[in-house]
Amino acid sequence: MADFSVHWVFAFGVLGNIVSFFVFLSPLPTFYKMYKKKSTEGYQSIPYVVALFSAMLWIYYAFLKTNTTLLITINTFGCFVEIIYVGFYLFYASKEARVQTIKLLLLLVVGGFGAIVLVSQFLFEGAVRVQVVGWICLVCSLCVFVAPLCIVKQVIKTKSVEYMPFLLSVFLTLSAVMWFFYGLLLKDFNIAIPNVLGFIFGILQMVLYVMYYNKKEEEFVKEQNLPELKNHVIILHNEKKFPELSEEQIIEIVKLGSLISCTQKFDLALCLHENIAEDHKRLRKTLEI
Repeated sequence: MADFSVHWVFAFGVLGNIVSFFVFLSPLPTFYKMYKKKSTEGYQSIPYVVALFSAMLWIYYAFLKTNTTLLITINTFGCFVEIIYVGFYLFYASKEARVQTIKLLLLLVVGGFGAIVLVSQFLFEGAVRVQVVGWICLVCSLCVFVAPLCIVKQVIKTKSVEYMPFLLSVFLTLSAVMWFFYGLLLKDFNIAIPNVLGFIFGILQMVLYVMYYNKKEEEFVKEQNLPELKNHVIILHNEKKFPELSEEQIIEIVKLGSLISCTQKFDLALCLHENIAEDHKRLRKTLEI
């Protein structure tokens, strides 16, 4: 029975590594947009800095605790990728955003992580040290899942999902499921508990994406269905000879042209010719009478 549990722990750990691998790569479309536009626009660096800090903490926790090799592998990859993301962000960020990102790096990665390592090494020993660092990792993981809430707030405010990558939400949800079962089977609640919140926030982000993406599509369709009433061109056939038109008739022609939908095909010249011919016939009959 114990061997069966170990196999499941390993299976969910491997699956967690695979899904988390895609989680770390899912922001690539976002950074590709930054590269094309040469600007970070409305994107924020908070999720990437917090993710870097979290990955470093989990590596430290995994070294303190045994049988957590799968945590070391994925979080080492995560550190590498997040460093690239943050560096890329700093390169294209505005001066204000760059300063804020550097401050956040100094606060969390340098000051925060350094303080945790020093305090845990000098004030705690053995199992107590592992437990303290585990609780810190738990709190940090909750912050990682809460960090996208700033993006959720922006989505609700602007009713636009432009700055909320859908792939990231999907893979975060799947990752939360895998690591929850990994921590549960390993009986490590420092790993299992944060992923419950991660699953909830992941579902929330996907629901918001579907809601506001559909609204965006509906607005786009409505805009496309509105006829353009400006800059219409009136086509007159040169092959046909028409009587000279008065100023009032010309004004009426312009007014009529402005009411014609751009989606309709209408030979205005032929219509005008027929109308004028009928008017002449009626005038002749009147004079004859």
